[in-house]
Amino acid sequence: MSARANILRSSFAHAILIAYTILALYPVLLIVINSMKSRRAIFNDPLSLPTRETFDLVGFHTVLEQGNFLLYFQNSMVVTVASLFFVLLFGAMAAFALAEYRFRGNLLMALYLALGIMIPIRLGTVAILEIMVAANLVNTLTALVLVYTAQGLPLAVFILSEFMRQVSDDLKNAARIDGLSEYRIFFTIALPLVRPALATVAVFTMIPIWNDLWFPLILAPGESTKTLTLGSQIFLGQYVTNWNAVLAALTLAIFPVIVLYLIFSRQLIRGITKGAVK
Repeated sequence: MSARANILRSSFAHAILIAYTILALYPVLLIVINSMKSRRAIFNDPLSLPTRETFDLVGFHTVLEQGNFLLYFQNSMVVTVASLFFVLLFGAMAAFALAEYRFRGNLLMALYLALGIMIPIRLGTVAILEIMVAANLVNTLTALVLVYTAQGLPLAVFILSEFMRQVSDDLKNAARIDGLSEYRIFFTIALPLVRPALATVAVFTMIPIWNDLWFPLILAPGESTKTLTLGSQIFLGQYVTNWNAVLAALTLAIFPVIVLYLIFSRQLIRGITKGAVK
C-alpha cells in the first residue's frame, strides 16, 4: 500500500509540474511568435501565428544593428555563470558543514544564513553601492557577481542542508576509514549524491540573476558592463517604444534559460519531487 501511495504521489507531482510548465511556457511562446511579426500585426492580432503577410524580422535586425547586443549577452552570461558557480560551491560547502558537524551555535548559524530569504537584499542597495564605491568596483562585472552570490546563498544553504543530511553516514565514515580527507568526501561523495538539489538551486537562482534590472542599473550602468536586460532598455522610450526590437531582444534572452532548463530538467524534477516520495 505504501509503494502504491508513493507511485500515486510521484505521478501527481509530475502531472502538476508538467501543467505548470505548460502554463509558464505559454507567455514565452507568445513573445517568440510576436517577435517575428510586423508592428501592425502585433497590435491587430497578437495571438495569431506569423503568416506570409505578417512575417517580419525587423526587430532582430534592429537589435543586432543598434547597441552592443553581443557584448550585453556576453556580460549576462559571465555574470550568471560566475554567480551560479560561487552560489553552488559556497552554498554546498556551508550546507555540508551545517549538516555534518555538530557544534555549539549550529542552529543559530543555520538561522542566520537563512535570514537572507526573508530580508530582500535590495533593502541594502545604498550600503552596497557605498561598499562598491569604496572598493572601486563600480561599473565592473565583479560587483554584480559579488551581489548575486550573496543574494543566492541563503536559499542555496537552506535547500542543500536538507539534502546533505540525507547523505549516508556509513558512506562518509567508510571514506574516512580509507583515509579520504573531508574535501575529498565533500567533492566525491556528497556533491554527486545531491546533484538533483544542485540542479534545482541552479535553475531557481539563475532566472532572477539573468532577468535582473535593478543591480545592473545601480552598480554597472556603463556601456561596457551593461547586461542584456539593461541593454534592452534602449528600445523603451517615454513616448515611443520599438516593440519589434523589445520582443526580439526578449526572445534572444529567453534561449539560455530554456537551454539550462532542458539540461537540468531531469535533475530538477527529481529534486522537486524527492520529498514527495519519501
